Amino acid sequence: MSIEIKAPTFPESVADGTVATWHKQPGEAVSRDELIVDIETDKVVLEVVAPADGSIAEIIKGEGDTVLSDEVIAIFAAGDVAAAAPAAAEAAPAEAAAEGDADAAAGPAARKLLDENNLDASKVPGTGKGGRVTKEDVLNYLKNKPAAAPAAAAPAAAAPAVEVPAAGERVEKRVPMTRLRATIAKRLVEAQQNAAMLTTYNEVNMKPVMELRKQYKDLFEKTHNGTRLGFMSFFVKAATEALKRFPAVNASIDGNDIVYHGYQDIGVAVSTDRGLMVPVLRDTDGMNLAGVESAIADFGKRGREGKLGIDDMQGGTFTITNGGVFGSLMSTPILNPPQTAILGMHKIQERPMAVNGEVVVLPMMYLALSYDHRMIDGKDAVQFLVTIKDLLEDPARMLLDV
Repeated sequence: MSIEIKAPTFPESVADGTVATWHKQPGEAVSRDELIVDIETDKVVLEVVAPADGSIAEIIKGEGDTVLSDEVIAIFAAGDVAAAAPAAAEAAPAEAAAEGDADAAAGPAARKLLDENNLDASKVPGTGKGGRVTKEDVLNYLKNKPAAAPAAAAPAAAAPAVEVPAAGERVEKRVPMTRLRATIAKRLVEAQQNAAMLTTYNEVNMKPVMELRKQYKDLFEKTHNGTRLGFMSFFVKAATEALKRFPAVNASIDGNDIVYHGYQDIGVAVSTDRGLMVPVLRDTDGMNLAGVESAIADFGKRGREGKLGIDDMQGGTFTITNGGVFGSLMSTPILNPPQTAILGMHKIQERPMAVNGEVVVLPMMYLALSYDHRMIDGKDAVQFLVTIKDLLEDPARMLLDV
């Protein structure tokens, strides 16, 4: 039985997508709910799974092709895999022989790797149906290639094709920008062009938070089923309280209108292999520290696995980004439109500080607040950042609401 495999239904904010990777090729056995193709949109990568046991009969949209919502991208042969696979497996070698092109016996994902690494498909052993070269075959060939070189070649033997660049050779590699990376680039440029962006800085003594964390981290983890107490939850709660006190920082600009939000949805920047993503913590005023830490850990895990959904990243009234995890001492974060402010955390570093006329070494962190001066006055931005500083240097104030 033939089944049409369609692209996912995209939300209204997503016009189309791009076929990123075919994980299965025509003729390969596929189990029900097994991942067969990734569709990359402007925001996330969506996964399409097999509707039943069987195999792909025909790929209609190859890697790099643009697809619309619910557009047919392949034909799936459901039923007995052993019966469905031979027809597709025999077709590929026959077509390759007719055209005299070894690349025809390689799937789209394999051909892409072959082209990127300047490999001849005829030299890569194929383990797919009918000797078809799969993506895994190319990866294994590349991985084992150095070991496969003969230790002592005969002097008269023809020199093999050298793919390792010679000494002094200036190598360049051109690859297309991913859809997500292109969207990130576009939004960052637009943010700088369309907003009167300004950044104010301050520094916070992290010793009180570090001592509190050290004192309670084991009990916290035991009480909350393995959830670890980090620093981000303190910043989220401090930012939430500060946003309540300074509504303009929690607002957004829509044309000539200012939209004041009566809730705090805080985006937390997450670095992934595909680029920077900003999943959103909803209604942080009603979350405790354990809830914040658990949600952030889940975002990080799903971000690394490419499983963050569009719903996870829609909305948000304020953003926090932490360059300190990569060692950044100070930076200027860029706004995440249509939000009007973003808080940048940085590396905790011991520095000599003057305290009551004495020099004391304290663990300090620089804070940066970038904001849209069209919406937020400098006075409010500075006081907002000072509020976060005061709450972090005396965490009890968050509990007492003072």
